[in-house]
Amino acid sequence: MAKITSAEKSFYIDRIKPYREKINEISSKEKSMLLEIQKKCDDAAFKRLTLVEEMLNLASYQIIISLVSQARLKVKEENSLNDARKSLYKSVIYLEQVVSNYVDAPYTDYEDKLEEINSLDAKSRYRLIKKMGLAINLLENAYGDNTKWRWTFVELEGRFAAVAKNILDIKNAISNSDPRSPHYEPTVYHLRMIKKLLNQAADRYRGKYELSTSRIDDFKQGINFLNSLRRILVLLGDREEAETVKKKLEIWSAKLETDIKRMESQKKV
Repeated sequence: MAKITSAEKSFYIDRIKPYREKINEISSKEKSMLLEIQKKCDDAAFKRLTLVEEMLNLASYQIIISLVSQARLKVKEENSLNDARKSLYKSVIYLEQVVSNYVDAPYTDYEDKLEEINSLDAKSRYRLIKKMGLAINLLENAYGDNTKWRWTFVELEGRFAAVAKNILDIKNAISNSDPRSPHYEPTVYHLRMIKKLLNQAADRYRGKYELSTSRIDDFKQGINFLNSLRRILVLLGDREEAETVKKKLEIWSAKLETDIKRMESQKKV
């Protein structure tokens, strides 16, 4: 690797200066808003939604810094990428605090949380989730395929899938899926995204189990995501898709049972 000259380093520092300023500005705003939330204000849920957006913005600036480093210095700025990963986790956590982190649970278990944001329309909910998904994809691409954080992203993607589902106005999802509804387009796109994310999260946890950890908990979490997907499909009346997922669940559950028995036998030996 060629040595970085002082001129190149100076140019890089000047180039990222506005992004550093934005990062500092957002970090200060986050601290102020958290203090307001601690005072138990009436609009705490909406303040947390603002923090969700701000953390996504923060992550984008941190990713940009790494991209500038790669472009100008031919060096991947790992510290900025790690900061971006932490910012994305914070974004997901703030959203979990608003809509819950339940993977497979009936709507009634988190209905009270969604009541606090019932004025948030379908378009705004879908836009936020779409923005979060794009930020996660951008970060994964910035890290590249051969990153030590590969399997860590399975958890991040899974938690993202859960909040993407939980923020949906599922109570009115069927009526909003009517082409005559003013909320038709964002609701349909949101539902498509949820189905894709839940299935993807299930497959990713299964892959993590098979290729990395061999931890039964990872396999079980994959099954939880499949159960969640089937619950949504049944609720929406998508019988054919629900039956397909049911068959997949049966195969996975049989595999899990076999693996558990095999592991127990190995322990005895």
